[in-house]
Amino acid sequence: MSDVTQILSQIESGDPSAAEQLFPLVYEELRKLAAQHMANEKPGQTLQATALVHEAFVRIVGHDGEIAFANRRHFFAAAAEAMRRVLVDAARRRLSEKRGGGRRQSLEVDQIAAPEASEDLVALHEALDKLNAMRPEVAELVKLRYFAGLTGKEAAECLGVAPRTADNYWAYAKAFLLREIEST
Repeated sequence: MSDVTQILSQIESGDPSAAEQLFPLVYEELRKLAAQHMANEKPGQTLQATALVHEAFVRIVGHDGEIAFANRRHFFAAAAEAMRRVLVDAARRRLSEKRGGGRRQSLEVDQIAAPEASEDLVALHEALDKLNAMRPEVAELVKLRYFAGLTGKEAAECLGVAPRTADNYWAYAKAFLLREIEST
């Protein structure tokens, strides 16, 4: 069992000092993941990668052991989801502040994995929620690939499906998300 997995187990057991031990072990990987997400944002963001890491970490570990993580990969998938939510919340705040907010641009298939604007990120989030209601396993694959930065093979392993099945999920997800985003 890795150090991260052991510390996650301690957090689940309610050890208050475990989160302090976990942060230095995962910080660099979370920072890289946050930097990837921030690279897709518009220039001039007030939210920086470091702040994104800290906010996501507080959201996933600051629940007094309410969330149990099976392993290191599960933790990073949860961290990626927390980062997604932080970015979507920030995008929604920016849109509500803009006059005439809510205008959405259409996305090309290759942009689904990298929305460039706040509007696109919010549209992707809403479309992903619809996909999750219909096909949760497909939505989970999108979260793992885009928000956790996993490859198709790694996401397939995490979901417990064959790589070919993951490829089929990915093709379906891209088509579904594009259709949903363009219809808004």
